[in-house]
Amino acid sequence: MTNFGLQSAGLLPVQASAQATLIDQLFNAHYWVISFLFSLIGVFMVYSIVVFRRRGENDTQQGKFFKGSTKLEIFWTIIPLGTVLYFSYLGSLSLADIRRVEPQALVVNVTAGQWYWRFEYPETGITSGSLVLPVGEQVLLKMTSADVIHSFWVPEFRVKQDILPGENLVKELRFTPTLTGEYKVLCAELCGGAHANMNAPVIVMDKADFAAWEAGEMAAVSSDPAARGERLAKNNGCLGCHSLDGSPLVGPTWKGMAGSTHELADGSSVTVDEAYLIQAILEPNAAVVKGFPPGVMPATYADQFSEQQIADLVAYMQSLK
Repeated sequence: MTNFGLQSAGLLPVQASAQATLIDQLFNAHYWVISFLFSLIGVFMVYSIVVFRRRGENDTQQGKFFKGSTKLEIFWTIIPLGTVLYFSYLGSLSLADIRRVEPQALVVNVTAGQWYWRFEYPETGITSGSLVLPVGEQVLLKMTSADVIHSFWVPEFRVKQDILPGENLVKELRFTPTLTGEYKVLCAELCGGAHANMNAPVIVMDKADFAAWEAGEMAAVSSDPAARGERLAKNNGCLGCHSLDGSPLVGPTWKGMAGSTHELADGSSVTVDEAYLIQAILEPNAAVVKGFPPGVMPATYADQFSEQQIADLVAYMQSLK
């Protein structure tokens, strides 16, 4: 009954990867053990309450005294130890299968930063703010962090990997999507003020649709700097902190920002021209707009973007009249 209740509660989301099947088998085995232990404890507890209850006000009889049982102590030591070792064995088999290497895996370079995900496909040169994958093909993620510790997690895939900051610290994660649909990658490590908003779409497509998406992305590279800047902003999480409709988020809105006058936290004013926008990208804490907390925007974009990319971002911001 207990196991049926756990299985029916819908504790886990849909299985959408080959690894999810293996991991859920371990979950189900744990459910059986948890159900057995819960039932065992419950039965003895109810039995003790009923059989050893006080029978009236005059019942002052003491229970029988005994020191213990060596056989019982050996039993309740050996059985749990064997159970733990058995589950360790099952876990090692699952881990080996999960980490199985397929030489033709699709490689995706993942950059995590406050508070965005960026996905780069080195074979085609595509950069995207969404993780788009073909169904039935193993994926190899090579992940780095631009600032603090982040953690890649797609609940439907069941796999999770911490991403550490530091040069040449590349973490790898493999999985094979088995179900087409749209999911979401979350950051499972508290990484700052906008941690809750650090998510990105995960789209699993048929292989034909994935090939069409690749062709469309490669053809979408524009000669217009503002259009290139828009893609950069979307793919690097800029729009998670800066709105395009005039509403303030973590940072000032980009709508109508270029050419306006902003009051700074130190009481001075500045005209939002090209020079200020470049400084705001490269040195975000040098001239903070009044009403917004300092130190929120990462000071890592000088290492992430080339001069041309920064110019494209500025051109996009200037186009948002």
